[in-house]
Amino acid sequence: MDDTWEIINSLARHLDSHSPLPAGEERWVLQALKLQEECGEVAEAVIGALALNPRKGHSHSWDDVRKEACDVAVSALVLLSRMGGDPRWFFEEHLQALRRRDLPGQ
Repeated sequence: MDDTWEIINSLARHLDSHSPLPAGEERWVLQALKLQEECGEVAEAVIGALALNPRKGHSHSWDDVRKEACDVAVSALVLLSRMGGDPRWFFEEHLQALRRRDLPGQ
């Protein structure tokens, strides 16, 4: 996972270098909205995988759902990176807190 954070941080720098918004909270809000958009694409893919939209039918596969879920994860990690500090440390600390809370004894 060493390359993961290098890629995430590079994506964040790339987005920041092309953003017309001033650095800071406005960019964070935009990235949070992007995260929400990606969540909507997961929902759309699930509906398509289950063929629940009669107009579109079976429009997606479960692999499409997986890809969209990856986009959600990447967007969330890019948000952490764009917010500054040490996103890897913050994420790892949060993950450990979840483990202590939800997986006691592990």
